[in-house]
Amino acid sequence: MKVRTLATMVATLALALVGSAFAFSPNNVECIAPADPGGGWDFTCRSVGKILYDLKDVPQPVKVTNMAGGGGGVAYGYVISKRNTDNDLLVAASTATTTRLAQNQFAGMTENQVRWVAALGADFGVITVAKDSPYQSLKDLVDAIKADPTAVNIGGGSAVGGWDHLKVLLLMKAAGMTDVKGVKYISFNSGGNALTQLLGNHIQAVTGDISEIKGQLEAGNIRALAILSDQRLPGDLADIPTAREQGYDVVGANWRGFYVPGGMSDDAFGFWQDTMQALYQSDEWKAAMEQNGLAPFWMGGSAFNDFVNTQIADLRQLSKEIGLIQ
Repeated sequence: MKVRTLATMVATLALALVGSAFAFSPNNVECIAPADPGGGWDFTCRSVGKILYDLKDVPQPVKVTNMAGGGGGVAYGYVISKRNTDNDLLVAASTATTTRLAQNQFAGMTENQVRWVAALGADFGVITVAKDSPYQSLKDLVDAIKADPTAVNIGGGSAVGGWDHLKVLLLMKAAGMTDVKGVKYISFNSGGNALTQLLGNHIQAVTGDISEIKGQLEAGNIRALAILSDQRLPGDLADIPTAREQGYDVVGANWRGFYVPGGMSDDAFGFWQDTMQALYQSDEWKAAMEQNGLAPFWMGGSAFNDFVNTQIADLRQLSKEIGLIQ
């Protein structure tokens, strides 16, 4: 009995210490997905928001607000100008966000105007076509683009020059195409919108991420010609061949995570960092990653801030090499 009493006291004390670690307590949390419903940012907000509530990290369900425009620039500017000190605001981010910042596409805004919380997984790029497409392999599609770049319309959920655009340019560069600026890429407000256009036969292919296309892939409406990973993904995605094994040495990993307002208090920022790390380690998030084709990838704290700065510098150099910026 004394042992049980002591254990109870220790547990109670531990909970009290955790609860008092930060003076901040979340209330009416909102997550902005900087795109229309159906894309990767929308997935990030909705899946993480649900798990935060399921784990009782937040007192009410997380409100998800879709704010499309400018490849994420509209939301970025809104957060900086209107919500800069909001401690209850999360914003979905990814490699697409750092790509736009690297190319100075956010109207002079910089990565230092927000705070980078964490990356919770990596979403590998994928090249898809409609189920009845004449392109039966990645080589078929690549050869068609090389023969006449203007004849193949490729859609994606990022703006022109964004991550989805860069993925197909990297693929064509790996295929030996010297002038990739002529590749015909069409920007949509989300990966979901791009897939809708693909299913309507308005475009011939979509470059996106595996989490965006998994539902349509399972429904049999589209075919994945290649996954841009270093090796095949496990489970029910194992049938998708990598670009590498088909002779094109290109890997495209899109991290999924969050930034928050630059004026968020240190206490609130610390709370969200710790909460995201605990969520990443939870069985609920591990199941969500597996179900949606996300690869394990954690980055938080100052290490994540350094990672973002380094990635932006690398993407800026890459964009110069392929002629997207001067």
